[in-house]
Amino acid sequence: MNSRRVVRRTGPALFAREVEGESDASKLRITVVCARWNPTVTDALLSSALGALSDSGAKPGNVTVVRVPGAFELPAASRLALASKTCDAVVALGAIVRGETTHHEVLGNAVGAALASLSAETGRPIGFGLLTCQTMEQARARTGKGAEAAEAAVEMANLLRRMRAS
Repeated sequence: MNSRRVVRRTGPALFAREVEGESDASKLRITVVCARWNPTVTDALLSSALGALSDSGAKPGNVTVVRVPGAFELPAASRLALASKTCDAVVALGAIVRGETTHHEVLGNAVGAALASLSAETGRPIGFGLLTCQTMEQARARTGKGAEAAEAAVEMANLLRRMRAS
């Protein structure tokens, strides 16, 4: 009888090189695309994102803010920004709040999918700062997501640079 012994490892079997982005925005050119619809929320998202970019060392001359009417226009404006050679990453900011119909669900799904597809298609980062909330109070409480979207865009832009250089 041929018995086979199974060996289980408790640690990693392979030590691979690990690559990450960094939070330094000093050498990056960032475009922030921000919807005007629901301005009490989107203005706060924008302020949060710009604060995070400033904290990460972004130079004022390397940050462009593009305002669009609403969330539906975020993908088109993001595509235009990424088509420029002077844009390393986009931060997309908007707020969709539930109304009396399912419009918010359709819009949120369409915009989210379009932004994800655009990032995958171009290979360029888009920080996702689109809020989809049940109430305005929920949206106002989540405006810090602007900073999170900016931080993610910076890290991913630096990761892209690092991976292209290696």
